[in-house]
Amino acid sequence: MRRLIVSLLMALTIPVSAFSLTYTEIKEAYQRSYIYEKSGDYADAIKALMPVYKSYPNGYTVNLRLGWLYYLAGRYADSELHYKKALQAIPTSVEAVLGLMLPLIAQDRWSQVESLAYRILKTDYYNYYGNLRLSVALRHQNKFSMAEAVDRKMLTLYPTDVNFLNELALSLLGEGKKLYAKTIFENVLILDPENIIAKEYLGKLTSLESTKSNRTSSDNQTKTPENPTGEDSSKESN
Repeated sequence: MRRLIVSLLMALTIPVSAFSLTYTEIKEAYQRSYIYEKSGDYADAIKALMPVYKSYPNGYTVNLRLGWLYYLAGRYADSELHYKKALQAIPTSVEAVLGLMLPLIAQDRWSQVESLAYRILKTDYYNYYGNLRLSVALRHQNKFSMAEAVDRKMLTLYPTDVNFLNELALSLLGEGKKLYAKTIFENVLILDPENIIAKEYLGKLTSLESTKSNRTSSDNQTKTPENPTGEDSSKESN
């Protein structure tokens, strides 16, 4: 395991500092970084890794972690930079592509998220997060039928997965299939009674139905056999 960690740090790189760090120094830097991250102190979590980054500026592992920490800190340009450096170190890495999606999603750069998702699917056709984020990206670009196809593909493997069930319902909503979407949201609440997305959209759909029902009832009350159009019959005719 020790050799694996060091090899990942040095993946396709040569240390640029005069003295490379020891295994113990690298381990302690990561441990401090994890402690700071756990407490929400992302600035110090990043700072703790700087000695490692300076020794291995093109290392895979350190850039992958910095990409994550900068994302948590809301510094999306820096996050994107480090995820890309991780990919330069190991171009076949799926986890680095998934990481790179995060700052792009945070900035609503959906076409780029879509492209990265297809890149993952070429390697791993049923990758869970690759497909989930592809569905989200497609839906945000109003490509609802394409998103639906992705959701149905994944639900054949994970029939009770609430993430893909919600995505399917949202895609159906985009296609105007409200009743079908409502049924799926209701089923999600059976599987996950506190599911925030299902509760929110089911509430909206129920409210719309109630408003429509009240409006129809009001319209019917203003119409009588003698006054089928609902017009004001008190007005005198010419």
